[in-house]
Amino acid sequence: MDEVVGRSWMVTDLSGEAVGDRPPTLHFEEDGQVYGNGGVNRVRGTWALTDGRLTFGPIVATLMAGPPERMAVERAVLGLLTGPLTVTVADDELLLSAEDGRTARLVPAPPESELL
Repeated sequence: MDEVVGRSWMVTDLSGEAVGDRPPTLHFEEDGQVYGNGGVNRVRGTWALTDGRLTFGPIVATLMAGPPERMAVERAVLGLLTGPLTVTVADDELLLSAEDGRTARLVPAPPESELL
């Protein structure tokens, strides 16, 4: 995870489907904190990599409402983060894969997207 930590990542697709005009972002800190934006709400929590499996501690989010399509993306991202994930890093992409086959593809986020 060395190449992932200290950087912001933008979700480009969920299980092969594009996420739309306001992609969620995640920023992984070295101390095990993660924060970002689910597409509508700001999110924060913890992460750990143990025995090759990425897990997230409780993820909290603000409670703003948004357009139905953005809320659906946000629910899908947060749902994916509830279980253990396999992490693949290749060609400056991060692929998170759940045991049930759901995936999230992330790419480095542009600096201006970090606070969206």
